[in-house]
Amino acid sequence: MLANIVTGLRIILSVALLFCPVFSPIFYSLYLIAGLSDMVDGTIARKTNSVSEFGSRFDSIADLVFVAVCLIKFLPQMDIPIWLSVWTVVISFIKIINVISGYVTQKRFVAVHTIMNKVTGMLLFILPLTLVVCPLIYTGIPICLVATFAAIQEGHFIRTGKENQ
Repeated sequence: MLANIVTGLRIILSVALLFCPVFSPIFYSLYLIAGLSDMVDGTIARKTNSVSEFGSRFDSIADLVFVAVCLIKFLPQMDIPIWLSVWTVVISFIKIINVISGYVTQKRFVAVHTIMNKVTGMLLFILPLTLVVCPLIYTGIPICLVATFAAIQEGHFIRTGKENQ
């Protein structure tokens, strides 16, 4: 129950971000709280023995809302080189293939929570905090390298039936 409340808080905070100026102190405060809520809701669910299918799906929905809001807020503020855009599209394409192959092979949507996917998420979460001090052309390369590896690894785990890695 508590974990779902924390997850719901992430959705509320994500929507609130839409009304804050990007890179302002209030924006960063809400952004950090929303991101931290994503890190703790699963831990709370496991510690309180309240892990559920609903909670897992609710968490995925909250993640989607948070990411969508962040894209809406950050993309207009960023000067993204073409090569980085292409690389991001390739990673997205791999992830889409993973979703499709998971559904085809297992007749369900498979979510893979690998360590590398978590590292990718952490790097993407930290990225907006670094934009004011480090240009995207320098931070984009390591993030895309990790994300590419994570996407390929995820596909391997899905296709070999080891999605719980």
